[in-house]
Amino acid sequence: MWLALAIATTGGARALADPGLPPPTLPGSAAADELDCVIEPRSRITLSSPLQAVVEMVSVDRGDLVEKGQVVAALESSVERATVASAAARARMDGRVRSRQAKLDFASRGLGRSAELSKKDAISAQQLDEAEHEKRAAEGDLLEAKEDKELAALELERAKAALELRSIHSPVKGVVVRRILSPGEFADPPQILELAEIDPLRVEVFAPVSWLGRITVGQRAHVVPEAPVGGGYEAKVTVVDRVVDAASGTFGVRLELPNPSYALAAGLKCRVRFLGQ
Repeated sequence: MWLALAIATTGGARALADPGLPPPTLPGSAAADELDCVIEPRSRITLSSPLQAVVEMVSVDRGDLVEKGQVVAALESSVERATVASAAARARMDGRVRSRQAKLDFASRGLGRSAELSKKDAISAQQLDEAEHEKRAAEGDLLEAKEDKELAALELERAKAALELRSIHSPVKGVVVRRILSPGEFADPPQILELAEIDPLRVEVFAPVSWLGRITVGQRAHVVPEAPVGGGYEAKVTVVDRVVDAASGTFGVRLELPNPSYALAAGLKCRVRFLGQ
C-alpha cells in the first residue's frame, strides 16, 4: 500500500514537471476567470435603393472606408435633374407678381382720385363702385400671382427631394463589406452595398449560468483578441441577458469595444476577463 502510494505520488510529480503537458487550471486562476468571446461589427447594413432604376454610379468597393452621410452610389437621374432645373426657373420668375403689383398700384391711385371727385359730386356713385371693384380685382390678381410663386417654390423642393432619392448615402461610418451591384445594373431587388460599422465593435460572450450576478451593465472588461493580433483592450458591458438558455446553461453578455483607429477587425475570436469582480 505504501509502495503504491509512493509510486503514484512520484508519477504525479513527474507529470506536473513534464513541460510537454499543459498546466492545470486551478480555481481562482486567471484562466478560470476568462471566457471565450467573439468580436463582431456594431451593425451590418445592407444599403438599398428606395426606387427600382438603373445604377449610374457606385463610388466605393469592398474594403473602402465610408463616412456617415457620404454618397456611395447613385441611380440614373437625367429626368429628375431636368425637372429640378425647370422648377428652379419657375420659382425664380416674378414677372407676374410685378405686373400685378403695378396693376394694383394703378387701381389704388384711381380709387383715390375717384373718392376725391365723389366728395365734390363730380362722378356718380356707380363710377366710384367701379374704381373700388378695380382695386379689389387687382388685389386678388396679386394674391394669385404670389400664391403661384409659392407653389413653384414648393414644386422645386419636391423635385429636389425626388432627385435626392436617386443618391444613396451611407447611414454610418464604417467599411464596405460587399458591393452587390455595379453601374449599369438594374436595382431589382434594390440592394446595392453591404456595410459594417466597426467603431465601436461589439464583443459577444456566452457566460455560464453560475456567473449570474457577477456581470453587470457598465462593468469594465479586458479583451484579448486571438493571435496574431493579440494585445489587450478595455471594453464596457452594455447588455446582460435576463433570460438563460436552458439547453446550454448560458446567458448572453454584450460589450462595447472602442475601435477609433480601426486597429481591430471584426470576426476575431477572443478571451475576456471581467474587472472589478
